[in-house]
Amino acid sequence: MLSFFVIAPVIVGVFLFVTSTNKTARIFAIMVNVIKFIASIWLLYVTRSEEIITIIGNYSDGVGITLRANTLSADFVFITAFIFLAVSVYSFYDKRDMPLFWFLMFIAEATMIGLFLSGDLFNIFVLVEVSTVVTLVLVMYSRARRCGFSGMVFLVTNVIAAQFYLLGLGYVYMMTGQLDMNAVRETLATIPERDLVLPYALIMTSIAFKCALIPFFSWSPKVRVYLGAPSVVQAILSGLQIKSAVYLLIRFQEVFEPIATSELFLILGVIAGLFGAFMAICQTDIKMILAYHTISQVGLIIVGVSSGNFYSQIGGLYHIFSHAVFKTALFLCSGIIIHAYQSSDVYKIRGVFKRMPIVGVATLMAVLGIIGAPLFIGSISKYFISYDIPFLLNAFTILISLGTIISFIKFSMMFFGKSPKTNPDDILPDNARIFSSFALGVVCLVGGVLGTLLVDFLFMSSVNINLLGYIQKSIIFFVSFGVGYLINKYFVVGNKRLKRIGAMSLSFKSICAAIGVFFAIIIVWVGFL
Repeated sequence: MLSFFVIAPVIVGVFLFVTSTNKTARIFAIMVNVIKFIASIWLLYVTRSEEIITIIGNYSDGVGITLRANTLSADFVFITAFIFLAVSVYSFYDKRDMPLFWFLMFIAEATMIGLFLSGDLFNIFVLVEVSTVVTLVLVMYSRARRCGFSGMVFLVTNVIAAQFYLLGLGYVYMMTGQLDMNAVRETLATIPERDLVLPYALIMTSIAFKCALIPFFSWSPKVRVYLGAPSVVQAILSGLQIKSAVYLLIRFQEVFEPIATSELFLILGVIAGLFGAFMAICQTDIKMILAYHTISQVGLIIVGVSSGNFYSQIGGLYHIFSHAVFKTALFLCSGIIIHAYQSSDVYKIRGVFKRMPIVGVATLMAVLGIIGAPLFIGSISKYFISYDIPFLLNAFTILISLGTIISFIKFSMMFFGKSPKTNPDDILPDNARIFSSFALGVVCLVGGVLGTLLVDFLFMSSVNINLLGYIQKSIIFFVSFGVGYLINKYFVVGNKRLKRIGAMSLSFKSICAAIGVFFAIIIVWVGFL
């Protein structure tokens, strides 16, 4: 059963590489995604009571390549299946180079699901590298010169980061003689903490790079928004791929359980959240705003899962699902809007509600989700993240949310105003794009109204929302919204200094230096502090 989740997308991808120009073949591909989505729900149900283990090749446990499905990995498989179903429906009538596109999309899905189910450390390395190559091709999709240069920077920097993981993996194997994660975890628990500092620092540096944590966040958004990449690709990269790195971060924190770095990652999460939100405020390009908010929301997720507080950890995990939904919806809707207006500048787009009412409503629901408006999905996950955490940490989460509100007030200006005169030859979005985008928008609302039920369904955790506490959080939201509106009106709009700040990015040499600095920080923190 677990092999099906990995093998089925590969087989379908190869099939579509030959037949995707046939409408019937694309219908078949969507039906396979529907079956996989239903199977992921079944997997969630089964893993509530037991862990499912498949050992490839009938070897004994710990020797062969092992696929494991527990509650956490089943959650990520469910999220992946849901998002890929949405983007496959969205792309049904796409006219671009379909054979290559569908093939790469399904291979990307297979590598992500394989990553979530794999229990073998070297297998994880292979899957991450395959995912990097597939991502590279998708990013360079238009074959434009600028995309080619940026894509090569993406490839080389990821190769450098991967070497850190590989060296750490070699060190772990030398110490334990094992590659199975559970066996490695049991063995490392018996080894003195000082001997684990180097392999931990090597592996976590690589994973932090994939998460776009400090100090890697300034280049990551640019990789994810190249104009040559289709909107569905940008949605997958921002909504899903970065979550695979967060998943690895959670798993390896469990493997290296003797090492306590929760405080370090709390600090990193806060810095990433604040910086991502501030850089998003400095942008005027729709997709750059969305990309930098991937960094800010990942920062919030890291804060939640690193807090040590049960409710905050559940909030961080639920925010992974929340972010995947509203960020995918925002990228897909933005693709429709940019195509219709032939511009990605938020100051040049007006009248979306009047010109494309359904798309406008879907985008608005996703915006309300990401800013944490009451009754929407982001409000539930952010409520749990900030539940009973220290005052200072809670203040930082409010600041991150304020930054999100400011940038999306600017983003939402395109909903109103007078739409430019339409061209009689304008091509309206097809029904598949409208349906997929609107369905994701509805999930942003349902995920808020039924938030506690979804948390119980996804994470097998019974949580309750204190009505008074939720009202207090809602009051903080509305006050933040008012403050954000004033800041946007009197400080952000037309501020050329912010625009210059938003254009800053790291060079290739700076990225390499940042990797080394981050590695040194972990060595010092774990080994001496």
